[in-house]
Amino acid sequence: MTAPLAERIDALLPQTQCRKCSFAGCKPYAEAIAQGSADINQCPPGGEQGIIKLAALLGIAAKPLDPIFGIERPRLVAVIDEADCIGCTKCLPPCPTDAILGSSKHMHTVIAAECTGCELCIAPCPVNCITMQPAADQNWTAENANHSRRRFQAKNRRLAQQETEKTERLNRQKQLLAKIKSAKTSL
Repeated sequence: MTAPLAERIDALLPQTQCRKCSFAGCKPYAEAIAQGSADINQCPPGGEQGIIKLAALLGIAAKPLDPIFGIERPRLVAVIDEADCIGCTKCLPPCPTDAILGSSKHMHTVIAAECTGCELCIAPCPVNCITMQPAADQNWTAENANHSRRRFQAKNRRLAQQETEKTERLNRQKQLLAKIKSAKTSL
Protein backbone atom coordinates (compact mmCIF):
# COMPACT_ATOMS: atom_id res chain seq x y z
CA MET A 1 0.00 0.00 0.00
CA THR A 2 1.28 3.45 -0.89
CA ALA A 3 1.74 5.92 1.95
CA PRO A 4 -0.61 8.89 2.00
CA LEU A 5 0.52 11.79 -0.17
CA ALA A 6 1.40 14.03 2.79
CA GLU A 7 3.73 11.33 4.18
CA ARG A 8 5.46 10.91 0.81
CA ILE A 9 5.91 14.67 0.56
CA ASP A 10 7.19 14.85 4.14
CA ALA A 11 9.73 12.12 3.32
CA LEU A 12 11.25 14.42 0.69
CA LEU A 13 11.56 17.46 2.97
CA PRO A 14 14.84 18.15 4.82
CA GLN A 15 13.29 17.93 8.32
CA THR A 16 15.06 21.04 9.57
CA GLN A 17 11.76 22.16 11.18
CA CYS A 18 12.94 25.72 10.52
CA ARG A 19 9.48 27.20 9.82
CA LYS A 20 10.85 29.31 6.96
CA CYS A 21 8.05 27.88 4.78
CA SER A 22 5.55 29.67 7.10
CA PHE A 23 4.36 26.40 8.66
CA ALA A 24 5.15 25.01 12.13
CA GLY A 25 7.42 22.33 10.69
CA CYS A 26 8.02 20.01 7.78
CA LYS A 27 5.00 17.78 8.37
CA PRO A 28 2.45 20.65 8.44
CA TYR A 29 4.06 22.02 5.27
CA ALA A 30 3.80 18.58 3.62
CA GLU A 31 0.14 18.36 4.62
CA ALA A 32 -0.51 21.81 3.15
CA ILE A 33 1.16 20.85 -0.13
CA ALA A 34 -0.92 17.66 -0.25
CA GLN A 35 -4.10 19.70 0.32
CA GLY A 36 -3.11 22.22 -2.33
CA SER A 37 -2.88 25.14 0.11
CA ALA A 38 0.91 25.56 -0.15
CA ASP A 39 3.29 25.57 -3.08
CA ILE A 40 6.31 23.29 -3.56
CA ASN A 41 8.78 26.19 -3.61
CA GLN A 42 8.62 27.42 -0.02
CA CYS A 43 11.50 25.42 1.55
CA PRO A 44 14.88 27.20 1.47
CA PRO A 45 16.76 24.31 3.14
CA GLY A 46 15.41 21.88 0.55
CA GLY A 47 16.31 24.31 -2.19
CA GLU A 48 16.26 23.55 -5.89
CA GLN A 49 16.83 19.81 -5.43
CA GLY A 50 13.95 19.58 -2.97
CA ILE A 51 11.65 21.43 -5.36
CA ILE A 52 12.65 19.08 -8.20
CA LYS A 53 11.87 16.02 -6.04
CA LEU A 54 8.49 17.44 -4.97
CA ALA A 55 7.61 18.35 -8.56
CA ALA A 56 8.47 14.83 -9.73
CA LEU A 57 6.37 13.26 -6.97
CA LEU A 58 3.40 15.47 -7.76
CA GLY A 59 3.81 15.32 -11.54
CA ILE A 60 4.05 19.08 -11.92
CA ALA A 61 6.67 21.47 -13.24
CA ALA A 62 9.47 22.56 -10.95
CA LYS A 63 9.75 26.27 -10.24
CA PRO A 64 12.31 28.52 -8.58
CA LEU A 65 12.41 28.90 -4.81
CA ASP A 66 10.11 31.74 -3.78
CA PRO A 67 12.45 34.40 -2.28
CA ILE A 68 9.72 35.49 0.15
CA PHE A 69 10.64 32.39 2.18
CA GLY A 70 14.40 32.85 1.98
CA ILE A 71 17.28 31.83 -0.20
CA GLU A 72 19.04 28.54 -0.71
CA ARG A 73 22.47 28.52 0.90
CA PRO A 74 25.09 26.12 2.19
CA ARG A 75 24.17 24.16 5.32
CA LEU A 76 24.81 26.03 8.55
CA VAL A 77 24.92 25.01 12.21
CA ALA A 78 24.44 27.07 15.35
CA VAL A 79 27.49 27.85 17.45
CA ILE A 80 27.29 29.35 20.93
CA ASP A 81 30.06 31.67 22.10
CA GLU A 82 30.37 29.88 25.41
CA ALA A 83 32.27 32.75 27.04
CA ASP A 84 29.29 35.06 26.45
CA CYS A 85 26.53 32.55 27.27
CA ILE A 86 24.71 33.49 30.49
CA GLY A 87 22.82 30.21 30.82
CA CYS A 88 19.38 31.78 30.42
CA THR A 89 17.98 28.60 28.72
CA LYS A 90 15.90 30.66 26.26
CA CYS A 91 17.53 28.86 23.33
CA LEU A 92 16.51 25.39 24.54
CA PRO A 93 12.73 25.36 23.90
CA PRO A 94 12.83 26.49 20.26
CA CYS A 95 15.45 23.91 19.23
CA PRO A 96 13.42 21.29 17.34
CA THR A 97 15.94 18.48 17.82
CA ASP A 98 17.29 19.15 21.33
CA ALA A 99 20.68 19.92 19.81
CA ILE A 100 21.53 22.43 22.54
CA LEU A 101 22.85 21.26 25.89
CA GLY A 102 22.88 23.39 29.00
CA SER A 103 21.07 24.23 32.17
CA SER A 104 20.00 27.36 33.98
CA LYS A 105 22.88 29.66 34.89
CA HIS A 106 25.39 27.38 33.16
CA MET A 107 27.03 27.67 29.78
CA HIS A 108 25.27 26.05 26.83
CA THR A 109 26.71 24.33 23.79
CA VAL A 110 25.40 23.01 20.49
CA ILE A 111 25.84 19.40 19.42
CA ALA A 112 26.73 20.19 15.81
CA ALA A 113 25.81 16.73 14.54
CA GLU A 114 22.23 17.20 15.83
CA CYS A 115 21.78 20.82 14.69
CA THR A 116 19.55 21.22 11.63
CA GLY A 117 20.58 24.84 11.07
CA CYS A 118 17.02 26.06 11.61
CA GLU A 119 18.17 29.31 13.30
CA LEU A 120 15.24 29.23 15.75
CA CYS A 121 17.64 29.57 18.70
CA ILE A 122 19.04 32.93 17.57
CA ALA A 123 16.13 35.31 18.22
CA PRO A 124 15.46 34.28 21.86
CA CYS A 125 19.10 34.73 22.91
CA PRO A 126 19.26 37.95 24.97
CA VAL A 127 23.04 38.32 24.67
CA ASN A 128 23.42 37.47 20.96
CA CYS A 129 25.97 34.73 21.64
CA ILE A 130 24.61 32.37 18.96
CA THR A 131 25.85 32.57 15.40
CA MET A 132 25.40 30.38 12.37
CA GLN A 133 28.52 28.93 10.80
CA PRO A 134 29.08 26.62 7.84
CA ALA A 135 28.56 22.98 8.77
CA ALA A 136 31.60 20.73 8.60
CA ASP A 137 29.56 18.32 6.45
CA GLN A 138 27.66 20.14 3.73
CA ASN A 139 25.82 17.01 2.58
CA TRP A 140 22.36 16.83 4.14
CA THR A 141 21.18 13.37 3.23
CA ALA A 142 17.87 11.54 3.53
CA GLU A 143 19.49 9.71 6.45
CA ASN A 144 20.19 13.05 8.17
CA ALA A 145 16.59 14.11 7.53
CA ASN A 146 15.22 10.86 8.98
CA HIS A 147 17.46 11.22 12.04
CA SER A 148 16.27 14.80 12.58
CA ARG A 149 12.64 13.74 12.14
CA ARG A 150 13.09 11.07 14.83
CA ARG A 151 14.72 13.58 17.22
CA PHE A 152 11.94 16.10 16.56
CA GLN A 153 9.28 13.46 17.20
CA ALA A 154 11.09 12.31 20.37
CA LYS A 155 11.19 15.87 21.67
CA ASN A 156 7.48 16.30 20.97
CA ARG A 157 6.69 13.01 22.78
CA ARG A 158 8.79 14.13 25.75
CA LEU A 159 7.02 17.49 25.90
CA ALA A 160 3.60 15.83 25.64
CA GLN A 161 4.53 13.43 28.45
CA GLN A 162 5.68 16.33 30.61
CA GLU A 163 2.41 18.14 29.95
CA THR A 164 0.40 15.02 30.84
CA GLU A 165 2.37 14.57 34.06
CA LYS A 166 1.86 18.24 34.93
CA THR A 167 -1.90 17.97 34.35
CA GLU A 168 -2.10 14.82 36.47
CA ARG A 169 -0.10 16.48 39.25
CA LEU A 170 -2.39 19.53 39.21
CA ASN A 171 -5.48 17.30 39.30
CA ARG A 172 -4.10 15.42 42.32
CA GLN A 173 -3.42 18.74 44.06
CA LYS A 174 -6.97 19.94 43.32
CA GLN A 175 -8.39 16.70 44.71
CA LEU A 176 -6.27 17.02 47.84
CA LEU A 177 -7.34 20.65 48.34
CA ALA A 178 -10.98 19.65 47.87
CA LYS A 179 -10.58 16.94 50.55
CA ILE A 180 -8.96 19.41 52.91
CA LYS A 181 -11.68 21.97 52.29
CA SER A 182 -14.36 19.31 52.78
CA ALA A 183 -12.75 18.15 56.04
CA LYS A 184 -12.61 21.72 57.34
CA THR A 185 -16.29 22.39 56.56
CA SER A 186 -17.38 19.14 58.27
CA LEU A 187 -15.69 20.19 61.52
